Amino acid sequence: MVSPSSRSIAIVGAGPAGLAAAEVLSAAGFRVALYDRMPSAARKFLMAGRGGLNLTHSEPADAFRARYGTAAERLAPALAAFPPQALRDWAAGLGEETFVGSSGRVFPRSFKASPLLRAWLGRLAANGVTFHPRHDWRGFDAAGALLFETPDGPAEVKADAVILALGGASWPRLGSDGAFVPALRALGVEVKDFVPANMGVLVPWSEVFRQKFAGTPLKRIALTFNGVTVKGEAMVSATGLEGGAIYALSAPLRRALVDGPETLHVDLRPDLDGAELARRLGGGPGSASFSTFLRKAAGLAPVAVGLIREATGPARPDPATLARLVKALPVTITGHAGLERAISSAGGIAWDCIGPDFSLRGLPPHLPPVFVAGEMLDWEAPTGGYLLQAVIATGRAAGAGALARLSR
Repeated sequence: MVSPSSRSIAIVGAGPAGLAAAEVLSAAGFRVALYDRMPSAARKFLMAGRGGLNLTHSEPADAFRARYGTAAERLAPALAAFPPQALRDWAAGLGEETFVGSSGRVFPRSFKASPLLRAWLGRLAANGVTFHPRHDWRGFDAAGALLFETPDGPAEVKADAVILALGGASWPRLGSDGAFVPALRALGVEVKDFVPANMGVLVPWSEVFRQKFAGTPLKRIALTFNGVTVKGEAMVSATGLEGGAIYALSAPLRRALVDGPETLHVDLRPDLDGAELARRLGGGPGSASFSTFLRKAAGLAPVAVGLIREATGPARPDPATLARLVKALPVTITGHAGLERAISSAGGIAWDCIGPDFSLRGLPPHLPPVFVAGEMLDWEAPTGGYLLQAVIATGRAAGAGALARLSR
């Protein structure tokens, strides 16, 4: 039997997927080298930690898997092998206990990414993993070696197996820019174009509303688009709307916006039924200002009143019309933010090109076995812990695939 320590694994991409693959393989005794074009590892992971680092979600397994839409079936084995509780146990093993928030989301008690990443990198170093920063992958040469551009010039790396964990194409300044696509397409791998996911949408606000409310949260609302309703929160930006409730609808909005502007409906008081709201508004404003009347009668925050003004202009609708607007305020969406500001991306390597062990199928025979993981695969999910869970789970699955292949 060949000793694992005599086999070398090159992992390209030092984000969570690459680190997860490195952990599986190095724990089994393989020599693992991590390559990344950035000066340090997991920069997007660290940025996610600024918002509290939502690691995963606590909802039941069936509902959890359904969050991945059309890719749910292909991701199911990786998620079953490393489910949310396994991720929580793994974090605890690195010294980061987790807790379930009121929304069901799971966070480290520190609410930070940096302590977890330091412990993770420390574990990998103890396992003998080496990290090679500022290595920009450019493909393979005719002998199957990996080609890199480095500050010291071109470099070639031979390996017994390769894992690509190069991320998607969102927030490219943090390392994932989709630059790998031409190299894979040249090898006959189908890669679907990257498009934004979990992105903000564009709304043509009036200048008055923009100046007064940009940066203001919309709390405890419900958004409806094409018959799908999502409760949550959003944020008014200078160019439109952002936030969790918007991101949950980003996939259908993105597809629909291809054909032109769309209308999103906002329920400003989802906790109050229409009949009760109409009763409260029935007396009219009397001598009170429009804003004061809506604040007292309907419990609306100033930003919500501003949204109604955006729809009605200076007119004062009758109570019945006003109640309908509060429960289903139409907002015109003209477009969406680009990849440079999207939280994640959709598109990537088509599943038909990926085997059950996360290896690439149909590659030229001169190449070593190549496995893929993370956001560079064709899947998307809403925020809420689903992104990081699948990234780490597929990284571990690719690592397990490479381990099994080299152990045979």
